[in-house]
Amino acid sequence: MNFDPTQTQGGMERQFSREMSLKRGSPPVQVPGYEPERFLGMGAYGEVWVAVERNTGRRVAIKFYAHRGGLDWSLLSREVEKLAFLFADRYVVQLLGVGWESEPPYYMMEYLERGSLADRLQQGPLPVDEAVSLFRDVAVGLEHAHGKGVLHCDLKPANILLDQDNKPRLADFGQSRLSHEQMPALGTMFFMAPEQADLEAIPDARWDVYALGALLFCMLTGNPPHRDDKLAEEFERTPDLTVRLQNYRRMIEKSPPAQAHRHTPGVDGLLADIIDRCLEPNPKKRFANVQAVLHALNERALRRARRPMMILGAIGPTLLLAIVSWFAWQGFNGTLRESDSALRSQALASDKFAARYVARSAGVELERRYQIIEQTAAADNLREALLKTYDDSQFKDLKKRLSDPKTSKDDRKAAVDQLRENAARQKLQKQFSSLIPPSLRPRDEEEVASWFLCDEQGLSLARVPQGRTVGVNYAWRSFFSGRPNDESEDWRPEPGAHISKTTLSAVFRSQATSRWVVAISTPIFLKSDDEKTPPRFLGVLGMTVEVGRLIDFLRSGDKQFAVLIDNRDGDNKGVILQHPLFDRFVEKQGQVPDRFKNYRLKPEDVPEDQARKERYRDPLAADAEGEAYDRHWMAETETVTVRGEKTGWIIVVQQAYDATIGATLETLTRGLVRSGLAALGSIVVLMIGIWIWAIRMTSKRMDG
Repeated sequence: MNFDPTQTQGGMERQFSREMSLKRGSPPVQVPGYEPERFLGMGAYGEVWVAVERNTGRRVAIKFYAHRGGLDWSLLSREVEKLAFLFADRYVVQLLGVGWESEPPYYMMEYLERGSLADRLQQGPLPVDEAVSLFRDVAVGLEHAHGKGVLHCDLKPANILLDQDNKPRLADFGQSRLSHEQMPALGTMFFMAPEQADLEAIPDARWDVYALGALLFCMLTGNPPHRDDKLAEEFERTPDLTVRLQNYRRMIEKSPPAQAHRHTPGVDGLLADIIDRCLEPNPKKRFANVQAVLHALNERALRRARRPMMILGAIGPTLLLAIVSWFAWQGFNGTLRESDSALRSQALASDKFAARYVARSAGVELERRYQIIEQTAAADNLREALLKTYDDSQFKDLKKRLSDPKTSKDDRKAAVDQLRENAARQKLQKQFSSLIPPSLRPRDEEEVASWFLCDEQGLSLARVPQGRTVGVNYAWRSFFSGRPNDESEDWRPEPGAHISKTTLSAVFRSQATSRWVVAISTPIFLKSDDEKTPPRFLGVLGMTVEVGRLIDFLRSGDKQFAVLIDNRDGDNKGVILQHPLFDRFVEKQGQVPDRFKNYRLKPEDVPEDQARKERYRDPLAADAEGEAYDRHWMAETETVTVRGEKTGWIIVVQQAYDATIGATLETLTRGLVRSGLAALGSIVVLMIGIWIWAIRMTSKRMDG
């Protein structure tokens, strides 16, 4: 680790030091009674050699002040004076002798073979505990020095030597000052307090406090605070000392606080705060003296010493609390799980009962309409009116023109108009209208949208209410062909391909309300007197029903309601025929938006297994208007049957988990949690009391 040298107050010393670097073959002068062993190092004012005392074989370090004329003669006497003040202090390198009359002069001090802290830092940063231990010893040494009126003023790793026990010794008091001295003293860049970097500064104990913080920062991170090679080189290239010192002060004062020590593993917040307080650029915010630093360090040690006691005081109750809490939690969760399972079973049983009830009601309503439409189709006067219409010559001609694909568009339109005015057909229309039961006549408040009558080829002959559909061929519709889907409008079935019994058609959208509509249709046959001759097919009679008005239970509340799904194979498989949301749109807007025809219940989402029954997702929850249905549902299904056959329609009764089971469990949970928190609070208060007692006992022992 290559740190910057101590700043000197002139350039002649630097030149002399460079000259001295060429003369390391032997010491500048032979010291009587000592044999020079090796060159140890060089500073701004001279060089240091290791020598062996001939009589005892003891190694010493000799510091030669290599020039007397170019350097104030008081330097040697000042350093010797400070070492004499600190004689026999175990934290200071001991002075052994002085060569006042030698040329150059020198002084001898004890030699420490482990070298300097700077040498140790060449291997990398120190572990936190080792760094703090060295820091404490250096601080104690400084406190002793300050107590004797000596300010070091140049504290850095190179000026701290390590003895055989790895204990630090303060060395190099060449820049030191007595507390009453007013002479400035320059330290080393990045270890020197900013206010010290002034040739008119008066020595202050807080200079050593700053250097202490920089020293600990360096031991933990490997570099002093704010230092980088580019900045150090920039300072080195500045020849004028005054400018260099000004730049240094400005850099320290304007730089943000150093942070590298806070990112060092093992550095706790208390230690980092001590370093930050030492490195405060403003001396008024810095520790006032080294004693304050040691006090903060002792406080940190006291807090760290309390931790095992606090842990010990807490670990017993904590373990007991953890064990009791674990068993309580297991019992709590077990109770909730059992309650949840029981409530789910009850809720699904309720949903199943409701689904069966709604499906049975739907089946009854469909059966009633089946019977009414079959009774209407069996009326003799209806068949007679049909036969008279078929025998009418004008009708035959018009029908031929309409069935001929070569008929032009205009001729076809004219034929349709003539068909509507045909007397025989109008009689059929009147007869047909009279047969419709008053209770099922199409009105706004009824679910029956229309009644219709088609001939054996699918041509519409009569409709209630009357409309523009008379004369249109509907053989392509599933209510005529019996196919699972409606075909294209120009599609025609093979002769004899038509429904043979009462049936439900494929659903389609109402042009008025956009709600789903289904046709209930039945064939009209004329029996032959000859039993071997099959009945003659005369046509199809049917009624269209708005599915949403078919079953009242479909419009029951938001916590539990029924939804009707078309689960028949075909283009409409999975389509939602009725949902409470549809009713809201019809009430507000008069119709259901077209986008809802795209929402379907996928086969894999049908609540058939237990998992899907207990966590069902409403298909309309994905729509912006269906946000209220985006919640946890439970659901059961039942298929609508008519005359013992499954229609393919399924009733899904869904129940909101949070509004039923969730609310019940929440009430239970709140009660259990309140009891648990009361017990926990009591234990916590007891633990805090134990901790306070442990802290007080620890403090008394520490003070003792």
